[in-house]
Amino acid sequence: MQLNYLNKPYFENGSIKNISSVLQELGVKNPLICTDPGLASIGMSDKIRGLLSNELSPTFYEETPANPTEEAVNIALKAYKENNCDGVIGFGGGSSMDLAKAVALMANHEGDVVDYSVNEGGVGKINETMPMIAIPTTSGTGSEVSLGAVIIMNDGRKLILASDHLRPDAAICDPELTLGLPPVLTAGAGMDALTHCIEAILSPVIDPPAEAVGLDGVEKVVGEESLIRAVKDGQDKEARWNMMMASTEGAMAFSKGLGAVHSMSHAIGADQELRLHHGTLNGVILPTILRFNRDHVGNKYSKILRAMGKDKSNDLAEEIEILNKAIGLPGGLKEMGITEEMIPGLVAHSMTDPSNATTPRLPTQEEWEKLFLEAM
Repeated sequence: MQLNYLNKPYFENGSIKNISSVLQELGVKNPLICTDPGLASIGMSDKIRGLLSNELSPTFYEETPANPTEEAVNIALKAYKENNCDGVIGFGGGSSMDLAKAVALMANHEGDVVDYSVNEGGVGKINETMPMIAIPTTSGTGSEVSLGAVIIMNDGRKLILASDHLRPDAAICDPELTLGLPPVLTAGAGMDALTHCIEAILSPVIDPPAEAVGLDGVEKVVGEESLIRAVKDGQDKEARWNMMMASTEGAMAFSKGLGAVHSMSHAIGADQELRLHHGTLNGVILPTILRFNRDHVGNKYSKILRAMGKDKSNDLAEEIEILNKAIGLPGGLKEMGITEEMIPGLVAHSMTDPSNATTPRLPTQEEWEKLFLEAM
């Protein structure tokens, strides 16, 4: 099966076998493969190497941090240039795919990564990048079909890169690569996918097809209990397939934009000492923003609840809290190391996040402070 969506991802169990032919279609002979230490330690780099045909000469960058940084991009870029690479593969979770996008960008663009961030007016500066393939090994970010990447810059800000040129030229979505993913990572990544779907649906941008895709993602995650099933049994192939599809759908849907959940999680995620998981943050923060937006989204909560298989009279925020508890997420930001002293800095970061452009209700500075306190 091949999804007819922009970069037409190959989506099926075992589709990783297509990697050599996809590289050849793109004319890439010397790819830089960006992955992380965890995957490298369990032999996944060797798995990829074994699938590549003999005429391909890969270089591996295996040090992608949990939240990709400008520094890591520059180190990977150096490896790209020193080995005369001609394309990039992001192999792993959203961090590896986002780092790969940034390397593909900087391989043929001048200046620094930060120059191309949305905050610095970088959208219009981004032209065609080097060829890039995304191969997700988690089901959360949907970065394999999205036009964005999130990078922690050298000045400490966690900023967004966004351009049609950053959407991978091809994606290989093989749900079998997620079999056995630990429950804690399955849970956090799954809530990332669900939050993408929900925030996209709630965006005021009018795009019925994208909203329908988001609702289908919600149904797969919650209505079919795929997330709970995948957390309980990492070998549940049907649940893993549904979660990877929901992850991809979440990124398709957020072509409508995101919202305040992401503004807050980006702010917290910039803290390099805490190094908190983005998807877990989204899941923990989501109920607070759902309560804040409740009276500003028309009948969309009813649509979401129906997709979840719940009665439309139920409290959506409470349903998310029940789900968070069932999959073992923290009960609040305080459990994750956030203190009240951090809130002024988090508010300042949140107020400048591009996700605010499509939030259904834009908080004031005072409201941001209250939202962080409530999410504690």
